[in-house]
Amino acid sequence: MGATISRVAGPRRAVQTRLLEALRRFFREDTPSELGDFLVSPRMILIATLAVSIGILSAGVALVLLRLIGLFTNLFFYQRWETTLVSPAGNTLGFGVVLVPVVGALIIGLIARYGSERIRGHGIPEAIEAILINGSRVQPRVAFLKPLSSAISIGSGGPFGAEGPIIMTGGAFGSMVAQFFHLTSAERKTLLVAGAAGGMSATFDTPVAAVLLAVELLLFEWKPRSLIPVALASGVAAATRWYLLGPGPLFPVPPHAAFIGPAGLLGCVVVGLLAGALSAVLTMAVYAAEDAFRLLPIHWMWWPAIGGLVVGGGGLIFPQALGVGYDTIGALLQGDVPGQTIIGILLVKSVIWAVSLGSGTSGGVLAPLLMMGGALGGLEALVLPNEGPGFWPLVSMGAILGGTMRSPFTGIIFALELTRDVDALLPLLVAVTLAHAFTVLVMRRSILTEKVSRRGYHLSREYAVDPLEILFVREVMRTNVVALPANISLEDLAQSLRSGHGHAGQRLYPVLGAEGELLGVVTRGDLQALIHARHEDAACCQLAEVIRRDPVVAYPDEPLRAVVYRMAETGLTRFPVVERGNGRKLVGIIALSDLLRARARSLEEERRRERVLRVRQFLPLRARRDGQGQAVPPAVASRR
Repeated sequence: MGATISRVAGPRRAVQTRLLEALRRFFREDTPSELGDFLVSPRMILIATLAVSIGILSAGVALVLLRLIGLFTNLFFYQRWETTLVSPAGNTLGFGVVLVPVVGALIIGLIARYGSERIRGHGIPEAIEAILINGSRVQPRVAFLKPLSSAISIGSGGPFGAEGPIIMTGGAFGSMVAQFFHLTSAERKTLLVAGAAGGMSATFDTPVAAVLLAVELLLFEWKPRSLIPVALASGVAAATRWYLLGPGPLFPVPPHAAFIGPAGLLGCVVVGLLAGALSAVLTMAVYAAEDAFRLLPIHWMWWPAIGGLVVGGGGLIFPQALGVGYDTIGALLQGDVPGQTIIGILLVKSVIWAVSLGSGTSGGVLAPLLMMGGALGGLEALVLPNEGPGFWPLVSMGAILGGTMRSPFTGIIFALELTRDVDALLPLLVAVTLAHAFTVLVMRRSILTEKVSRRGYHLSREYAVDPLEILFVREVMRTNVVALPANISLEDLAQSLRSGHGHAGQRLYPVLGAEGELLGVVTRGDLQALIHARHEDAACCQLAEVIRRDPVVAYPDEPLRAVVYRMAETGLTRFPVVERGNGRKLVGIIALSDLLRARARSLEEERRRERVLRVRQFLPLRARRDGQGQAVPPAVASRR
């Protein structure tokens, strides 16, 4: 019996081993074998599977952070142990409210100094920096200290939103999961962003806007290898939210008209331009405050406490400015906020937000921007056409997001998903686009990328098709090249080099066999050394001794991007170009200088101006008369 079992188990084990090895090869494959619209590999399935689990984890992280914010808000302002989200505005502390943000800020300063400095800031710039500079690696302690510090900051009255910390915390957990596996930096980036998108999706029930935020701010690419895992993580997080936090929308609004007419669209133009101007003012205010704090002769650990003092003073004057302010945002969208509250938001909330954020405390920017944008819209509603309660605050919210964060699609879809008011799509498109246009014309960077720039890094957020992706080797390779037969004599070779005929600028020489197949290559330096050695000793050397067999080659039907990568990997700057197949027939040579032609072509398309169509091609010329009074055709008249 034992022998029989061993004979059966042996083949089974062998089959299992082969299957596992095939799976390993399948998931190790990271480059496609053929050209296609998208460059994908089977490893995307593995990354997507990990991203789904990270999406579920991010929803749990969002729940924990919101509960922590509720807990600290109740502890600081109402001295009770509850986790329900409440507004600090209803407190009865009197003048004691000034000290609450200071106490919270002191705790945050201590955590930042002795725990991790990475907890300071909005959350999104820190995620960007982790992706671009740190290889998508986030310290595990950041995953625990960031939500704790943010909850203390917001719970003690900080005028921030939970979304920035949740994005950073979700990204930290995604990065931690990625670091447990044998992944590339690009794959770690995908999982970090999956965690960030999952956290935002679970917090606001905005899965599509979370994916767009990831694309416009964090991924720095639009590729299936990253977009699909991130979208799956966001979708799973939104579905998990229903069981943890309940369904959305977060801010329901009254129904609005499907079309607002020319006067309404003109009002959207005004809203977009004013939102762009407010975006620029808010961005400059934040970094003016940061510059002012840098001038203080004290350690940065104490800066949040000074910012907390400003927050406390603002809370004493206008209590609605404290905390996240979701209730105030909801009231703005219902259209039942008095003018005094609107002015208080625009003056007090904006000032304490800019000062406290510039002090380096921990908190997000989305919720405050929504509140200030809604207040601006409420002010505009006094003079713009009446399109229903909360219409102009809704449009202004989206516009302020698109202008301040330089993420127009995120601003549009985020406003739609928060309210589920699909009829506002066209007004949002107009207003958000113009706010975005205003800020990109008057400011070099957004409120998020300016912080990255101040740390010494440049970030470009423009996406375009690289000419190296769409041009092929056959379009730039040189076909007029000198190739050497393998049986050439050194005397003939030396004579050819001395004459210089056809050799100008050529540094690499293909060596061909009797059938024209590529045998190898030699460099010009190799040939000169060989001829010099031959002069010293007539019987010493042959061409075959310096031929470099099995050279790295390029193929005429592959994109230039593949050649660039091959040059980077090998350190070589010139390749022979051969036809695919066993014949290896030589068709040309490609060098680094040839690759620059693709860049030059792209540059010419950007700079060269020409008029392709002329008016006279569409408008007939007046017929002229010749000497005999006959009409001359327009084509003939134009030549005369």
